[in-house]
Amino acid sequence: MTASFSQLALSPATLENLQRLGYLEMTPIQAASLPAALLGKDLIAQAKTGSGKTAAFALALLANLNARRFAVQSLVLCPTRELADQVAAEVRRLARAEDNIKVVTLSGGVPLRGQAASLENGAHIVVGTPGRVLDHLDRGNLQLDALSTLVLDEADRMLDMGFTEDIAKVVRQCPAQRQTLLFSATYPEGIATLARQFLREPVTVTVESQHAGTQIEQRWYEVEESSRLPAVARLLDHFRPASTLAFCNTKARCRELDELLHAQGYRSLALHGDLEQRDRDQVLVRFANGSCSVLVATDVAARGLDIEGLGAVINVEIAPDPEQHVHRIGRTGRAGATGLALSLASLDEMGAVGRIEQLQGRESQWHPLAELTPASRERLLPAMATVHIQGGRKEKIRPGDVLGALTKDLGYTREQVGKIDINEFATYVAVQRGIAKEAVARLNEGRVKGRSVKARLLDD
Repeated sequence: MTASFSQLALSPATLENLQRLGYLEMTPIQAASLPAALLGKDLIAQAKTGSGKTAAFALALLANLNARRFAVQSLVLCPTRELADQVAAEVRRLARAEDNIKVVTLSGGVPLRGQAASLENGAHIVVGTPGRVLDHLDRGNLQLDALSTLVLDEADRMLDMGFTEDIAKVVRQCPAQRQTLLFSATYPEGIATLARQFLREPVTVTVESQHAGTQIEQRWYEVEESSRLPAVARLLDHFRPASTLAFCNTKARCRELDELLHAQGYRSLALHGDLEQRDRDQVLVRFANGSCSVLVATDVAARGLDIEGLGAVINVEIAPDPEQHVHRIGRTGRAGATGLALSLASLDEMGAVGRIEQLQGRESQWHPLAELTPASRERLLPAMATVHIQGGRKEKIRPGDVLGALTKDLGYTREQVGKIDINEFATYVAVQRGIAKEAVARLNEGRVKGRSVKARLLDD
């Protein structure tokens, strides 16, 4: 039975905005957690990434917010900058029904000074990583005396990454009379300890993973070590997924695979811990907006990364931890779509494969590499390309300004323009590959928001 948002105590403007955003019915985690959260109760919710949990806590904190009071009333702690950025973007989308809700992101990789200035201008909601939030608290840039809702998102990941003490320090600076919402994919002992310390009589809800095994087709291939990386290209040629996340266990292996794919004409990008933050941001934007076909990443680099409509996951090497394997493949086959999980394993990895089989409660389906034949002679190019425009939120550029410049001013159709991402200092817009070079030239000759801009194509 489906559950409608209209059953909840939400304002008509919020319900109308949800309709506009395509939120037609609640996901299981939203239906299970929102009634209690809207009543102001503390909550422990066990749910995987991709289950709709962001909207579950965002709607609750927005419902309890006083837009006329310029003080930080909600704080969301996330394990990574990428997740913090995604959560902040989602909260902003859901907050459109309200007048002028200010959301500020506080995470590493960008200067403290700009964040401090944003806080000075007033914020209702802060989304950030524990270390950076603590920095701002210690410097007196952030005050939490008006806080009514604290959210711990992906709490198990934050504990895995060693944030326990930082979380405790942040929570001690929050008012005792507050609502605390804790979301976690797993429920290890550390989470139970955290809950006992910081939550009051919490309601506990558990929702089974949205990634039902039947939605994800898992195929396994045995490889010699020397044929492992060429086998990735063979998988891509055979299945031709529009977007692929390829997991490696080390940074060195990531770089090696990215170089091999580039040499063979694939539009691939690598995501690992050695990247500068700006390069990392660009990689994520280009993969999420469909202008890069293959993202080669380590598990640590891909934490908190949630890409819609991911065609395939390739395990270039087997994850040493079986739960990590399940987490990797669960990034495809979401929201009712089917997904493809392709795993390469050498004889040395069969012990790890056995542990995965035990965890999943089923045997692996093995296929011969010989059955992989190119589906076409031509490389599958991504449909989109990314245009980088110098200037972002600091210059008050909004998605509508960019879309207007491309459609109204330059005459492109709405269908030729894809995702628009704006950060503090840069704007990224996906456009159809066939018009990309021309669009860059015409943007450089024209104007965005009445100003001349510098645009360039991000393409390998």
